[in-house]
Amino acid sequence: MSSRARIALMVGLAGVLLVTLVMAPMLMSTFPSFLGAGGGAQDCNDDTMQVTNVSNTAQSDIPAEYLELYKKWGKKTGVQWTVLAAVGKRETDHGRSNLPGVKSGTNYAGAAGPMQFLISTWGGQSKIKVSSKFNGYASDGDEDGWADVYNPADAILGAAKMLKRNGAPGDLTRALFVYNHAMWYVEQVLQIARRYATDGTLEVPPEDDPQCDPPLVDAAPTDIVKKIMEYALAQRGKPYIWGGTGPHGYDCSGIIYMAYRAAGLSIPRTTFGQWPFGAKVARGSEQAGDLVFFNAGPGTSANNPGHVGMVVSPGKMIEARCTLCGPIKISTYRDRPNIVGYTRPLENPTVIEQLKRLGLT
Repeated sequence: MSSRARIALMVGLAGVLLVTLVMAPMLMSTFPSFLGAGGGAQDCNDDTMQVTNVSNTAQSDIPAEYLELYKKWGKKTGVQWTVLAAVGKRETDHGRSNLPGVKSGTNYAGAAGPMQFLISTWGGQSKIKVSSKFNGYASDGDEDGWADVYNPADAILGAAKMLKRNGAPGDLTRALFVYNHAMWYVEQVLQIARRYATDGTLEVPPEDDPQCDPPLVDAAPTDIVKKIMEYALAQRGKPYIWGGTGPHGYDCSGIIYMAYRAAGLSIPRTTFGQWPFGAKVARGSEQAGDLVFFNAGPGTSANNPGHVGMVVSPGKMIEARCTLCGPIKISTYRDRPNIVGYTRPLENPTVIEQLKRLGLT
């Protein structure tokens, strides 16, 4: 066989393998269904991702060491383990590739390791002492004191952190697009991830599932908070629009302003006005309907926060974050940096008077 024929044969076999892996029966589902949970509602009080949804394909295709790492760091970070595994498959075939940059050095783009981090994104060096200062996703997954981009335990944890930082588990399209700026890449990874799941779907955190709205609302401390939450939760999926107060989109303070307004209450429109308006609440005492503020954005500081979300359950808030941060959604806040504090608008004297006029006190 000629060299040209051998190359053609190899390319053809590779194409068949990829199509078999990523397409298969999952094409019976439409693309938007990749966030479907399949079956009944999950436990709405448990925000950890499940790790038992392992298909035969996953068990046969993923090396045991890698599978355990995907499951471990997926559970601990809240990122779908199937998505982590799909990234590992798409990037380096779970570290089995012998291409430059996988086991040493970098590839033509400067990426390294089984999860193909740019060295600059990792932290400036391929191996970093975790006690040192660095700016990047370098992680010590095996707790040996070093963040090694070529170490699967370290690299997979770093990838989980990067995906979580950029939208996972709720906004996988955005998270994967940040990982690799190409929609074909996003679609391939999601297809592979579905193939790794027993039921062919990608689960979302329980509180991102609309089926969990009733438990969230029912747990609200008062009827007025229920009305506020019902409005806010109904806006999920709409875009962030600077200065927006609906109905097509909102900014961070706009959705809160309108949620309170939907309940018949008037509070300040902007984050800068909302921060001094509500009664301050101690960390750990916040409850649904309270506001959590962040030192984020131009011209903000520890005493002048520029971003706000509304608490919907302990550790969870609904927020309109930014233009590039994906749609309005429920996200965690206790692991977010730069929290300035919490307030309770319902304890402002003017709001108390409003509640009295409405006969709600």
